[in-house]
This record gives sequence, C-alpha cells and structure tokens, in this order.
Amino acid sequence: MNEQSAVPSKLTLLEAVNLALHRAMFEDPNVLLLGEDVGVNGGVFRASQGLRERFGFKRVLDTPLAEAMIAGVAIGMAAQGLKPVMEIQFLGFIYAAMEQLVSHASRLRNRTRGRLSCPLVVRSPMGAGIRAPEHHSESTEALFAHIPGLRVVIPSSPARAYGLLLAAIDDPDPVIFLEPTRLYRMNPQVLLDDGKRLPLDSCFTLREGHDITLISWGASVHETLQAASELALQGVSVEVIDVACIKPLDLDTLEASVRKTGRAVIVHEAPRSCGVGAEIAASLYERLWVDLQAPILRVTAPDIPPPLYRLEQLYIPAVADILAACNNSLNYR
Repeated sequence: MNEQSAVPSKLTLLEAVNLALHRAMFEDPNVLLLGEDVGVNGGVFRASQGLRERFGFKRVLDTPLAEAMIAGVAIGMAAQGLKPVMEIQFLGFIYAAMEQLVSHASRLRNRTRGRLSCPLVVRSPMGAGIRAPEHHSESTEALFAHIPGLRVVIPSSPARAYGLLLAAIDDPDPVIFLEPTRLYRMNPQVLLDDGKRLPLDSCFTLREGHDITLISWGASVHETLQAASELALQGVSVEVIDVACIKPLDLDTLEASVRKTGRAVIVHEAPRSCGVGAEIAASLYERLWVDLQAPILRVTAPDIPPPLYRLEQLYIPAVADILAACNNSLNYR
C-alpha cells in the first residue's frame, strides 16, 4: 500500500470500512481485529474480508460467541498498548459486553489517573431496514452516549466512514463506532485511500440554508436529505447537519445553524424517549431559546422494539414524517 493508493471509482460504506481497516493495520502493527467470524468468513457483512489473508491469524482473531469475553480481552489488550478493533455482529448482541465497556473501558484512564488508557474501537452494525429480526435491527446509541468516557461515532456515508474510523483507531480512549446496516451498500461515493482522518467530535454541514435546520445522523441522514430536496422544490431553504459524533456533541455548529434559521427538526431512528434527539433539543433550548421561531421538533421511531420486516418501514422515520414536521415548524406562528 502506497501513501496514496488508487481504489475503485466508487465505494460503498461497507467497502470504505474495509479499506480503513486495511490502511490502519498496514500503518500500525499494534492494530488488530477480533470478533465472531471476522477472520475466515470476513465478518457477517464481509467488512473484514481479506484482512486475515493479508495480516495473518495473530492480528485477525476469530473468537467464540461470547461478547463479554471479546470485550474483556480487548480491554486488556488496549491497556497494554495494543489497538484492538473489536466487532459485535449486531448492536442487539452487545448487552453482554456492557459490563466490560461501562465499568472498565470507559473508566480506565480516570481510574488509573492517566497511567493507563484504553485505545479500543468497538465496531457494530446498527439499525433496521435489512429485514432482520429485532436484535439485528436496534438503534440504542443513547445507552453509550450516557456513559462518561465513551465516544460514540455514527457515519452516514462512505467518506465519513473511512475518515472517522481511521480517527477512531488513532484515539487513545474507547470509541463506539456504529455502522448503519441500511447504508452499507447504498449510495457509493468516489473515495481515495489517502489515509486522511476526519475530525472526531464535529458535525458535518451537508447542505446550507436559512429557513430551517434538519439535524440527523446515521441511516436517517438518507431520508433527511431526501426531505430537504423536496422542500427545496417548494422554495424552502434547508440546512442539513449530520451530527456524526453523538458523544461528545458539537453543539457550537448546531447552535450556529439553528440561530441562523430559527427552526429545527431532529430526525433519528432510535426510539423517542431519552434519545439523543432530546439531549440536542434541550441543549439548544438552553443556548438560544430567545432566537427560536418555532418549537424544536423530533421525528423518531416509536418506543417499541424493532418490528418484523413487514412492519419495519412503518417503524423507520419516513420522508413524509420529516416533511410533516418541517411544515409544522415552518407554519408555526
């Protein structure tokens, strides 16, 4: 691999993750991958395809079906100077590892007064839309955002997946890196394997406007951009922000946008109650409530487990739902 390698003209988000893993492991021999079926099979979605053949079984480790063990081993590796990237096959399988992630990975730096750090990345597919059962379709990012010491990153495009994953692997503290399965093979982008890292803890402004701000992350960015395009045809100037890193939040970028437009709609696939959207809304109210022209609205999934696939399109926030919320905001007097 050269400093700047040629790649196919367009890559999917899944291929961008694979490319970032290849580059990170090439650049740093301390980076290794572990998880269920990540080696011989290349991962359940083939995100790690080709890594074992290139870097060997000592750096690409197939583990038993034991999420708590995977997390515990990865934390031990990280504490001793390695940079493990552990994969949980689906976000709904991560609960067995929560004890390790919440009680140990997130606290290691604080507990040892900086003597030890935990340069660990936890990769996991997330979200509905691929006709899978409930534990394969969950969006529970707010669970991790609530924990001090954990950074939570959710890319919404191939370019951001590539740059943010490289930055997450460089980070000296634990990063929960959640990959929207619905976007894995959607909307490929031209992407150069140049090793460029994107900044963590920053929002990305995908579209500039002055009438209303749409705030989203992960898979819901797809519908949010579609809604923005439809509103633009009606003469509405829409600003779209991809939060990307939901913990810690880049509130300065969000504040500047909503201060400009005076209106905001937050869109996320996770259930409504205690979601990250509520935290964003509360923070924006604290900062600029006198500048708001309408209440901040949320478009979310309902407070139920993800349904079976025949109903999942009713569960996922749709373009029509976003447009209805935007119309309510724009018509508020």
